[in-house]
Amino acid sequence: MKQIIQNLKNGQTLLEEVPAPQVKRGAVLIKTRRSLVSLGTERMLVEFGKANLIEKARQQPDKVKMVLDKIKADGLMPTLEAVFNKLGQPLPLGYCNVGEVIEVGEGVSDIRIGDRVTSNGPHAEIVCVPRNLVAKIPDGVTDEEAAFTVIGSIGLQGVRLLNPTLGETVVVIGLGLIGLLTAELLRINGCRVIGFDLDETKLQIARQKGIIAVNSGAGNDPVQFVESLTNGIGADGVIITASVKSDELISQAARMSRKRGRIILVGVVGLNLSRAEFYEKELSFQVSCSYGPGRYDDDYEQKGADYPLAFVRWTENRNFQTILQLLSTGLLDVKPLITEVVPLHQYDKIYGNMSGGGNIASLLEYPKEVQLTRTIHHYDISFEGRKGVIGIIGAGNFTKMTMLPALKGAHIKYIASANGLSGTDLAKKHGIAHSTTDYREMLQDSEVDLVMITTRHHQHARLAAEALHAGKHVFVEKPLAIFEEELALLPHSETPIPGLFPLEGRKGEQQVGFGSLTVGFNRRFSPHAQKMKRLLGDAPMNVVATMNAGFIPANSWVHDRAVGGGRILGEACHFIDLITFLTGSRVVAVCMNAMGTNPAETTDNASILLRYENGSTGVVNYFANGHKAYSKERVEAYSQGRTLILDNFRKLEGYGFKNFTHLKTEQDKGHKAQFQQLIGRVQAGGEPLIPFDQILNTTQAAFAALQSLREGKWVTV
Repeated sequence: MKQIIQNLKNGQTLLEEVPAPQVKRGAVLIKTRRSLVSLGTERMLVEFGKANLIEKARQQPDKVKMVLDKIKADGLMPTLEAVFNKLGQPLPLGYCNVGEVIEVGEGVSDIRIGDRVTSNGPHAEIVCVPRNLVAKIPDGVTDEEAAFTVIGSIGLQGVRLLNPTLGETVVVIGLGLIGLLTAELLRINGCRVIGFDLDETKLQIARQKGIIAVNSGAGNDPVQFVESLTNGIGADGVIITASVKSDELISQAARMSRKRGRIILVGVVGLNLSRAEFYEKELSFQVSCSYGPGRYDDDYEQKGADYPLAFVRWTENRNFQTILQLLSTGLLDVKPLITEVVPLHQYDKIYGNMSGGGNIASLLEYPKEVQLTRTIHHYDISFEGRKGVIGIIGAGNFTKMTMLPALKGAHIKYIASANGLSGTDLAKKHGIAHSTTDYREMLQDSEVDLVMITTRHHQHARLAAEALHAGKHVFVEKPLAIFEEELALLPHSETPIPGLFPLEGRKGEQQVGFGSLTVGFNRRFSPHAQKMKRLLGDAPMNVVATMNAGFIPANSWVHDRAVGGGRILGEACHFIDLITFLTGSRVVAVCMNAMGTNPAETTDNASILLRYENGSTGVVNYFANGHKAYSKERVEAYSQGRTLILDNFRKLEGYGFKNFTHLKTEQDKGHKAQFQQLIGRVQAGGEPLIPFDQILNTTQAAFAALQSLREGKWVTV
């Protein structure tokens, strides 16, 4: 299928061929008929992409500070690499989609195949959208009209926040598409509406809809105009839908408002507010968030948890339904706003001239027939007879920025991603033969020896088990599991959870037996960790590992117990494994203490005490409340009158060693060595890269840490 994407590095807008997504639980798969181009929002992205690095930095000063902090902590080159990788990530455009449902995911009961629906899906021939972001279209509403539903809801949410009453005077500053829709919704609500803009075409459309439309650049003072029209009282409310960098519009809005007036910001303007202007009139000011309540809430949007109507009357989905109802009754008329309808393959007619005046709403028309292809062939590469052929499941930041650079030169046949776009982009950049949205294709391919899993944490154990049952060697990025019962998914033999599942041979295309399982505990493969292990030997030791992990917002998937498992399971496990590697022993007891009152699963400021079988002790300090400029990771080891200090996997210092004082390198956390050794084992055979009893012990120790905090005592592993 085809999808429109934006390259933020060079500003190119492309029509890309990507695999069609698969329907997810709680979502529907839609074949697109029409989509509306948001000229305001999408033009900003296109112009940002075309800007040079200095201009990009000026537009995002907050990001510049983050980059400077990262340079201090990680060094210049790793930081620059991260920045360029981020800019090189393709961005899907569009959020006003109309189409026909072709598949319905598990858990969706009120939408059927064949239903005509509108959603916030992107400009793509096939989209997968969660149920709460989809609304059924009434029979009397055309596809072209329905394409205005989502963008109309943005204006509607601004109106709802203003809460106008019949007869009030409301000013709309900026009569672009959202501004015109907002003004018309206010008219429907019984308000006298004044609109300001610089474009005469937009002003003329507004006048035809009964709006008092004024050209603010033709010698008219907006503040004086409003005061004269309201007999010096001022506007009851102002909704700003314009997009400018200046603070002037927010000042104008304050000066044209009556006492105790309301100002709602829907667009993007400078927000250097004058206290005097707001103080004297006791003005209220609020920023509107997109389509309404539920926006950016994963529980609502992704998991389908609706807000009770009695407590949240107007959610984003109910706003969608309201716009569709107004279109159906004819109260809202969007036909005059349609400037052009362009076939998808001629998309550049729109994107090549986004800065041109006169355009209000441009629609894309999609082909009636679309092939549902979930795997795309990119390069003619023969894998016949090769060993160590790889299939990757997951195309997120870790795969892009860490794993693929470390796998340079490896034989990668597949990369799978949920939406198809990120996997396709990486396949093209790294010479991967196929991108797919159906990971099972690589499991069924006898040429694939090693499956590497880098998805979100809740999928790790299930996917690892599937790949092992398919006869593949498996690498799964940490953690192995986020619930103890998930360990039972892994193949069984003589022992409850075997560490090595030898490939016993093949019968035609059917693989027999299981491959080895490796978890991505890469720190032990760092040259610094290897040096520490050689210097310390087998004597009992005390090891203190401190991670200055950095703050992650509470609504991140990482903190979600059912998806990320929390940062202790998902990240602190790295250092449990590293200490296990250094001590050469197994954890027998764990005690965790944490700051604050957060549940064990969501804490990210904790100290974990580890007791080892050989008498060694370990401490893992996992903190999220430190400064970003300080080193992210620090390890100290004490044994037999000797001390080793490792700073951020860049510098190792020794005290009390006869022939060692320091080791300094570029930051090296062991990823490259880990992957090279893993592929070598797959090709040549041998024991697993990390003994499975250590993988299991580390995983169980992480679970024990959570149990310890809940119960307030040491827990035996």
